[in-house]
Amino acid sequence: MILLDQPHSATDQGPNRDQLASLIAQLEASLRTISGLARAALASSLSAEDMVLTDVIARLGLPIEIFTLQTGRLHPDTVAMIERTQARYGLKVHQFEPEANALAQFVATYSLNGFYESLEARKACCGVRKLEPLGRALSGYDAWITGQRREQALTRDQLDEREHDAAHNLVKHNPLASWQWGDVLAYAEHFQVPLNPLHARGYLSIGCDPCTRAIRPGEHARDGRWWWENADTKECGLHQNNPNKETIA
Repeated sequence: MILLDQPHSATDQGPNRDQLASLIAQLEASLRTISGLARAALASSLSAEDMVLTDVIARLGLPIEIFTLQTGRLHPDTVAMIERTQARYGLKVHQFEPEANALAQFVATYSLNGFYESLEARKACCGVRKLEPLGRALSGYDAWITGQRREQALTRDQLDEREHDAAHNLVKHNPLASWQWGDVLAYAEHFQVPLNPLHARGYLSIGCDPCTRAIRPGEHARDGRWWWENADTKECGLHQNNPNKETIA
């Protein structure tokens, strides 16, 4: 199998084969339901985790569509990754933007950068720029795939690899849940996966430009996200309402 080939050099040990086998099994499982074939989509932030998943999907030729939330406030480097990804893999990255009237209402109520002023305002911004577009992006799908990892945040340390997303009534797959940051980088190096240049500048977690900064030595990966907030609030709402631990048949 192409994913399990030999290291490229004596120093390149390649990705962990057990991890890869589990990852492939989970991606393939996202395309099945009890009654037959499922429609599945990868929600990509163009981060290293999502680029690894994109690489696997492309290598295996899996019929999993890819979309990103074009919030209107992304870093230029992140926006450029959309074209880089499409050119590298020949896959369409579908973009979902905020609804214009809702965005105008947010700005009228809180101001363009009012999210710095309160948690309520920040969540309202995320609601307009991320949550509502996500609902449209997931319409018609049976399952969605994320690049979430337990190591990323306190809010994700109990993350399951497979969940029921009650908010969208879908199966949600987190196939990299058990991976460490080093595992992600090992895969990316071995298969020469294109990475967002922000990672090399200290952005371990990438979101909107005004709400993301590079982390400092000793800081946690998510400390660069909404750095003015407490650690237990650092989610935009895409995931925090979904960890329903019920068993899925």
